[in-house]
Amino acid sequence: MIWLRSLLFNIWFFVVTLLMGLIGAPVRWFARQHALWVAQTWAALVLDGAAALCGIRVVVIGREHLPSEGAALIASQHQSAFDTLIWLRLVPRVAYVFKAELARIPLFGSLLVPAGQIPVDRGASFSAVRSLLRGADRAKADRRQIVIFPEGTRVAPGIEAELRPGIAALAARTGLPVIPVATDSGLYWGRRAFRKTPGIIRIIVGPPIPPGLAQPALISALRGRWRDAEAQERDVDKSVHKDCKALAK
Repeated sequence: MIWLRSLLFNIWFFVVTLLMGLIGAPVRWFARQHALWVAQTWAALVLDGAAALCGIRVVVIGREHLPSEGAALIASQHQSAFDTLIWLRLVPRVAYVFKAELARIPLFGSLLVPAGQIPVDRGASFSAVRSLLRGADRAKADRRQIVIFPEGTRVAPGIEAELRPGIAALAARTGLPVIPVATDSGLYWGRRAFRKTPGIIRIIVGPPIPPGLAQPALISALRGRWRDAEAQERDVDKSVHKDCKALAK
């Protein structure tokens, strides 16, 4: 049954992506101000499909730390393609930091920059940082919520990867607090996995890390907030398990 539901979801994903890509083509040329709306609609349709077809739902803990408007800097763990969708729903004007090669994806890739997302070429260090910082300046001026994945790639749950320095460069350039986010999305929507597992993805938003920290201190603080969030996830699991046992008696 899970295999069949995953198949139906993948069909849904490609149909929705094709449809919104076709809608987005004229938007790119004649109505760029609506490009973000196209991306938000696409993400909403995909996530609603994941909920209906695969039984994947989302709980956000610490939502009070997320801005309802205005510029912000969000540093999220990255375990799944899900993480590149959900922020189009959680904040009003997201600006993802994304790999520049994704802009070459047919139809939809060409909408990323018009939608206000920030491309970065990971193969060119100095020019990549300059491009990233210019994109951050534009995003902040446009009152966007910048989302960066400091791990630089998808990392399996429970694995601790080296964090890239881009988050420190963005924090120093923008002067914004860093909002740390942990997730367990990889448990249900694996990296390059066809199979999607029913369950509740938890997104835990921690208190913002104040601006002005040097890179080592910022990286250390970010790792600490992620570990605190993961511990909170385990506490929630224990509480739910205890409640279930009590109800079963």
